[in-house]
Amino acid sequence: MRAARLYRYDPEMREELKLEQVPDPEIRHPNEVIVRIVAAGLCRTDLHIIEGVWREILDPAGTLLPYTPGHENTGIVEAVGSAVTAVKPGDRVICHPLKSCGVCLACRMGEDMYCTNGRFPGLDSDGGFAEYLVTNERALVKLPEEVDLVEVAPLADAGLTAYRAAKRAARLVPPDGWAVVIGIGGLGHLALQVLRVLSAARLVAVDIAPQALERAKELGADYVLPGGPELVAQVRELTGGGAHVVLDFVGERGVEQQGWQMLRKGGTHLIIGYGGRLEIPTVQMIFQEMAVAGSLVGNYRELSELMDLAARGLVRVYVQRYRLEEINRAIDDFKHGRYFGRAVIVP
Repeated sequence: MRAARLYRYDPEMREELKLEQVPDPEIRHPNEVIVRIVAAGLCRTDLHIIEGVWREILDPAGTLLPYTPGHENTGIVEAVGSAVTAVKPGDRVICHPLKSCGVCLACRMGEDMYCTNGRFPGLDSDGGFAEYLVTNERALVKLPEEVDLVEVAPLADAGLTAYRAAKRAARLVPPDGWAVVIGIGGLGHLALQVLRVLSAARLVAVDIAPQALERAKELGADYVLPGGPELVAQVRELTGGGAHVVLDFVGERGVEQQGWQMLRKGGTHLIIGYGGRLEIPTVQMIFQEMAVAGSLVGNYRELSELMDLAARGLVRVYVQRYRLEEINRAIDDFKHGRYFGRAVIVP
């Protein structure tokens, strides 16, 4: 089969993925499933992997490369192991990003992303920038015919991450409260839609790109603000003292320092984007009684809930399609912000 392979980490992002022929995958365990890839989303994490940001976590021994990235995958079940009963060849599926074990305490509690024995295709093993992917039965959510496999591919990770954070925010903000979404890009535009569905809060969308702010209006934002040094003051004035929840999908370039400063007392700063460093005076933490928390992808149940919203047309993904042989152009377009939403690789 064809696969796009990473051979070298490169902080300067000059390294290109190499499209080559590799052996077709084989089922080695009774619960495994081979999926013929229909679509694989391109995520900023893929860029961070190429840059080597994740190297110390994923590949400390330097033995992972070469391998195939791609962790937002949809496709058609091609073959199943002898113990698989939930899916069969021909089923249309989206893949939860983690191959979880199902028997550790985290799995039994329903938090797949905390699995102590899990593998993450596309991060620590071969992923979906290829014609086929090996995953396991537990990772698959079956999809109805009316769901476009290309359009929902980014929901496997970007959408799931946005959904988990927005669902958490919806529980924290009262109906007459304020939620601020910083970064209306590949994740933020999804979180905005989920918040519109799950809460009655007043939604403020923040971005530096005029196109993103226009999209935010279309997707249900009550107010839009351009990012910049005056943002904190603008939010505090607009909200009458600060937001109940801030969802930060940027997490770097100084934006991470703005989120907590625009909270009202008792507010929560949810960090989803990453790359920067957060510094908060402890006295502010105490007297504002604020909470700062990270948000990590999402579990299987949340992916199933998100797929239901997508099937009912309540969540829409803006996608830009690329063929597998165009993957390096897709990466370059991503780096330079040449499209809105998410890139999807279609083998």
